[in-house]
This record gives sequence, structure tokens and C-alpha cells, in this order.
Amino acid sequence: MAQSNNGSTGGEQAGPRGGRAIAIVGPYLSGKTTLLEAVLARNATIPRQGKISDGNTIGDASAEARAHGMSVEANIASSDFLGDTYTFIDCPGSVEYLQDMRGALPAVDVAIVVCEPDEKKIPALQAILREVEDQGVPHMIFLNKVDKAEGTLRGVLEMVQQASTKPVVMRQLPIFENGIATGFIDLALERCFVYREHAPSEVVEMADEQKTAEVDARFSMLEKLADYDDRLMEQLLEDIEPPRDLVFDDLTREMREGHIVPLLIGSAEHGNGILRLMKALRHEAPGIVETNARLSAPDDGAARAQVLKTIHTTHGGKLSVARVLSGRVSDGAVLKDVDGNDLRVAGMASVFGQDTARMETAAAGDTVALAKLETAQTGDTLSEAGGEQLVALDIPAPVMALAVSAKERKDEVKLTASLAKILDEDPSLKLDHNQTTGEMILRGQGEMHLRVALEKLMTRYGVSAEAARPRVGYCETIRKPVTIRGRHKKQSGGHGQFGDVVLDIKPLPRGSGFTFDDTITGGVVPKQYIPSVHHGVEEYLSRGPLGFPVVDVAVTLTDGSYHSVDSSDQAFRTAAQIAMREGMPQCAPVLLEPILAVEVAVPSEATPRVNQIVSQRRGQILGFDARPGWPGWDVVSAHMPESEIGDLIVELRSATAGVGGYSTSFDHWQELTGKLAEQVVEAHAA
Repeated sequence: MAQSNNGSTGGEQAGPRGGRAIAIVGPYLSGKTTLLEAVLARNATIPRQGKISDGNTIGDASAEARAHGMSVEANIASSDFLGDTYTFIDCPGSVEYLQDMRGALPAVDVAIVVCEPDEKKIPALQAILREVEDQGVPHMIFLNKVDKAEGTLRGVLEMVQQASTKPVVMRQLPIFENGIATGFIDLALERCFVYREHAPSEVVEMADEQKTAEVDARFSMLEKLADYDDRLMEQLLEDIEPPRDLVFDDLTREMREGHIVPLLIGSAEHGNGILRLMKALRHEAPGIVETNARLSAPDDGAARAQVLKTIHTTHGGKLSVARVLSGRVSDGAVLKDVDGNDLRVAGMASVFGQDTARMETAAAGDTVALAKLETAQTGDTLSEAGGEQLVALDIPAPVMALAVSAKERKDEVKLTASLAKILDEDPSLKLDHNQTTGEMILRGQGEMHLRVALEKLMTRYGVSAEAARPRVGYCETIRKPVTIRGRHKKQSGGHGQFGDVVLDIKPLPRGSGFTFDDTITGGVVPKQYIPSVHHGVEEYLSRGPLGFPVVDVAVTLTDGSYHSVDSSDQAFRTAAQIAMREGMPQCAPVLLEPILAVEVAVPSEATPRVNQIVSQRRGQILGFDARPGWPGWDVVSAHMPESEIGDLIVELRSATAGVGGYSTSFDHWQELTGKLAEQVVEAHAA
């Protein structure tokens, strides 16, 4: 096994392999952007490591990210290390912004999952790991902020293992002095390192008491590796010290095949553990060949690229950030989308934070921004042949909505066009028009998600928008029948207007809708006018006596009269509306509110609090059960009024350390009476 002069040992020689792509993922505030900054500084890609608090990091440089002190979109930067190029995609950690991670993960070679030694963050870590595991992406864990760890190492490992369905293999043993992590023991190299602030760690002699701890921790690591290597298992059973190259080969192979998750430690803020992380990436992470195999991409050498992210720039237009999977892509090249449409590359650039640099060509493994592929979307596979789709993105259902409108009438068209660009960048935002209320509804993954979208409208596109809680689609129905006559007679010189109808209005069972019939005999209402009566009734039912659409009503035309000269379609339509207007208030109208079936997914420890939240929002709890495949999580099932759903996600996230979520579907209509009904009617009238 080759060993470099700086103490690095790897499972294979790291020759030129094309650019690597690495996703940096993890829970909110775990230190992902700081880790990217530390990597760039350690590799001398930037002169010094910036700080988020100082607003001078390469990542999180957008106005929205700076304003809120959090990642609101993926940040991309490349760096060279020992002759290889690595493109890092720093993905937001908030559950509201996971879509950028979902778009990037499929085509990266490996993911670094950043976490903290904080038990309260385990559910959030579990959510991140599940996304990575479901996409089959090889990954390693970087335990950040190790200088702030409390308790024993075994406790930290057990804590992290709760979140992973794969065995977590501790690669490094922290060294504590007076409760502070001052260094680590590399269990594969069997060497002791002392941290140096923003500098490579220094190799030191291992103390006797450290050797005992190292032996136990190393044996635990080897035991987990031996579960997937019979040769290693035999050596352990026979008390034979395995060769170091076998240990590294197993670490490399088992991580690439998804059997284990290596765990490394450090402090991104202080630049500790960064060099060891980079060496692990260099020697152990898979490359573009393995990534193509994971994606089942054809091995034909044709130009092929996977779109990871979409960006709309102020002056440069649309950029599709893509990973070149095979072949070469050059400026002016024609690629086809999944439908076979030709897309001509009108410019290429590398991406470094908020900056781009023009380039002429990109090879397999490179990550590049392709300009003006107008119909390309995040998740698309572009290729010379076309018709390929290697990835199916899972886009979550929205959990919060706002009715949006332009503050100034002149901006209405610009508002729609600007929102289309924002939605193109972020597929987890949805826009639709409510035909009942006439509102334009923007739906997203939470309060911050929608707030930032509105801020982008102003800061990037100069559109001021107003936002309000969407109106609930209430309906009304009746509880008793009535028979009513409606007569319309008007004489104004020349032909007059005459229509006369008798209508039976009756309630129908819930969910029946509206029916119209007639029992006319003897031609008291001529056949040609009966459709006009039908239309007049329908027009009235669009807004009943309480002011809402009427449902579950049967109307039958039973009698009437006509005038041979003055009767007309319009006269009978008006007569029908008069009958409905006078008859419906006598039918005991009642308000109906939509009731949704709700499934709330939360960590089990939060289930009692969630039950309380649902009950306080007039919800009927139907029960709860363990969430399939999610140890330590529950799914609470309930029926809840739509009017109580609006900001439910805010309260759920507050009660679950930011990870709770829910899904809804319409279930039934339910009568709403009393003071609540009066308030709804009064508000609607106002």
C-alpha cells in the first residue's frame, strides 16, 4: 500500500479521474456553508476563511441568504486538491429548502452529511439521511463542532446511529483535554493528530492511555467492516492484525457500495479535520464512472448531462447547472431533452458562488452552467440522442399557501412572468388560480419559503406583491324543502317581458351536487324555455343566500305560464332567479366547510404535543401509528377544517424542532353553525 509523505494512506492511487462532484448536506445550522468555506481556504482556493456572521463567505452570498442568515438555495464552488478538481454543492439544510438537495444528489459522486453532536438535531439528521439513502448516494458523515461535544464518544456515535439505517463506522477518535477536543486518533492510520487553528493537524506520539482507547475503537471499526468481508472476519477471529491496505480497501469498497457510513470529526469554524476529510474524498469517494453505473446511464460515450439546478440571472438569462456524465459538451452543442426537442447551448460557464467564468468545453465529470436552454428543467437528462430520463425527482406537496397579487395594476403581467422564473428555479413552489375565489395562490414548503419567494420578486425583478391568507372555499346547502313561484312581468312599450315558473327546491344527500328536472305537462311552459329556467337556477346557485356557492340541491320545474308575445328566454331565466332568490332563504340555508383528511408525520416524542395542536384547531384525531421505515417517528391521522390548516405547519415545526410535516386530501363537507358561521358570513360579506 502506497503511503504519502504526509501520512496519508488510501485504498487506491488517485490519478486523474475527471472532476468530482460532492454534495454537502445536513440539518439547518449544522455548519455546511462554514465547511465549504474551510475547504476552499485549506485548498488555497480563497485567501482566507470567511464567516457567515461577517457576510463574506462564498456561499450564502445572495441578498436573501444574507438577510436571514441561512441558506435558501444551493451554492456551488470548485477547488483543486492534489491535482484533482472537486465541485462542492452546498445544499440548504432547512426542511423548507430540501428541493435543491433533491435535484443535486442523483448526479454527485458522494455526499458529505454534516451534523452536530446535539441530540435535539437527530430527527433533522434522520430526515436528511433518508433522502440520501433513498437515492442510493454513497455518503460519509462529518461530525462538526466536535469542540462543543458533550458526553462520551460512544454516546455521540449511538446518537448518530439512531438517524442512519446504515452502520455508522467511526473513523476517528477525538482527544479531549479539560473537556475540549484538541485532536484525534485516525483509527485506520493508527496515528495521533493535534489540531492547529486553520492549519494542518500535527502528528504526535500517542500516549499510553490513548492507545488503550484506540485499540478498542479500532476493533469496533474492524468488526463492522468484517460484516462485509469474510477474509477480514477470519483475521479478527484468529487475532491476526489485518494489513493496513486491506482496511483501507474495505473502507473504500463498503462505503461506495452503501454498506457503511464512515464518520469523521472536526470543527469547520476552526479549520480542524478538513485535510483528513479531503484525503478521504480523494482516496475513497467514487468517481463519474461509478456514478454513471448507479444512474444506469448508457456506456456509449455520447454527450450526456444531468441538470442539477436552474438559475435565472439578471443579465445572463437562464442557466442550467449540469453535471456532464459522459462525452464532451461544448459551446454551441445541441442536446436533446427527454421529449427529443433540440436545445442549443448558447454559452458555458463554471460557477463559483455568485460568480461565473466563461468556458468553451466540459468533459465527463465536470459541473458546468449551460446557458439559455429555455425548456430544460432541474432533474432533466440532456443527451445527444434524447429521450433519456435517468432521474425521477420526488417533489413534496406544499404545506402552506398565500394569495398573491401585484400592488400596482401595471405589474400584474410582470408578476406572473417573474413568478414563473422563481418556480423554474424551485420546483417545490407551486402556483395556481382558484377558480372559486379568483385568487392566485402561491404554495410552498413553509413560512420562510414563501417569504423569500416574495422577497425575490422585489429584489431581483422589481415587483412589489401583496400577500394574504387564501380564502377558504366554503359552500352552503339547505335543510328543508319549499315550493315557490317566481314571476317576471314588465311592460315598457312594444313587446314586454313575461315569465312565470313554479319551482320545487329540495335538499339532497351530502355530496350529491345539483340536479334539475321538470314535470311540465300541457305546455304551460314551452319546451324551448325550460333550458333558460335551468340556466337561471344555476346562475343563482353560484351565490346563495349566505353568499357562497350552493351544493346538494334538487330543483324541479313543476308549473308556470307564458305569454305568446312577451315571453322569452331572458324572461324565464329572470323568473327562475326570482323564485330562487325568494325561496332559498326559506329552506333553512346552512354553511358548509371543507374537512380535510390530514396525516401529520412527527418524531414520537412530539406526538402528545401534536395531538394537542390538532385538537385546538377543531381537529378530530382518528389515531396514530408508527411511521413505516422511520424508527422513532409517528403518523397522526385526523380530520381538520380547511380553515384551520393555513398556518398549521408553523406550529408543527415549532413543536418538532423544525422537522414536522403533513399531507392533506379533501374528505367531506361539514355543517358549520353558531358564532363561527356568523363570523365567516360577515367576513365574506365585508
